[in-house]
Amino acid sequence: MKYVYGPVMSRRLGISLGIDLVPKKTCSFDCIYCQVGRTTNKTVKREEYTPLEEIIREVEEALKNPPKGLDFLSISGSGEPTLHSRIGDLLKELREMSPYPLAVITNSSLLFMDEVKEALLLADVILPSLDTANPTVFETLNRPHPELKLEDIIQGLKDFRKVFKGKIWLEVLLCRGINDNPPDIALLKEVIYQIDPDLVHVHTVSRPGAEDYAYPVPEERLKAIASELGPKAFLISSSHQKKGSSPREHLEERILRILDTRPLTLEDLVVSLGFEEKEILPLIEKLIEEGKVRSRLFHHRLYYEALTKW
Repeated sequence: MKYVYGPVMSRRLGISLGIDLVPKKTCSFDCIYCQVGRTTNKTVKREEYTPLEEIIREVEEALKNPPKGLDFLSISGSGEPTLHSRIGDLLKELREMSPYPLAVITNSSLLFMDEVKEALLLADVILPSLDTANPTVFETLNRPHPELKLEDIIQGLKDFRKVFKGKIWLEVLLCRGINDNPPDIALLKEVIYQIDPDLVHVHTVSRPGAEDYAYPVPEERLKAIASELGPKAFLISSSHQKKGSSPREHLEERILRILDTRPLTLEDLVVSLGFEEKEILPLIEKLIEEGKVRSRLFHHRLYYEALTKW
């Protein structure tokens, strides 16, 4: 499958089936910590990057034999999903065909557009990100498209809160020495209060990112920041709470598809796919030999990532 991947074990959504709406690293940001890598097509142009009919067909096929314990259908993937001009149509189709809750993971950059706010109203959960309320830090950390302004993004989040009836789980990702200093956290706390999300997910760099200088924040500092951000804020654990399962067919293809969206350890793959290490490791080694996957050491853990668009 080209557009549907997983199941993926998410620290926020449990076991989810991913739906990818844009070509790899088509995004409005170029975040230094992005696990997909550097942005190759930085844009704010909304269009039908991938054919809606093909996406729907793949979802229908995947749901004929859904992963055991599936929690969400998650629209995210290799770039910013709200760049897809028919994301609202997709949500409508998914709502009609599937009993599973719908989640959209977004960088929040286009929420100031009325058509984007309207398109997302059919989702059950929106997971928008806001890493800083400081415009200077925003430029350094998120490296946005030049047409984007932080004040517009923050206002878009506030306006969306007023019209969206589902849950908003705001994501704050912290990088050591960049957006974790006390004055910036105090400013972010004030803005979060104005946005009024249902939850605030606080976490840090946990996988290899676009830039090697995107360092994780120590856990004790993370706990202190979460406490400062208020009672709705809590840390996202890197430990796995449940194990997924998926059909054995096309396992190699699914491994490659997942690794194309994020670097994963062998343990991550075992948990997400529901197979033993002895079943997955030979396929990983085969993909490495074929030049499709490489290993990468990050903070003393071995990750695997795709080298080619499968």
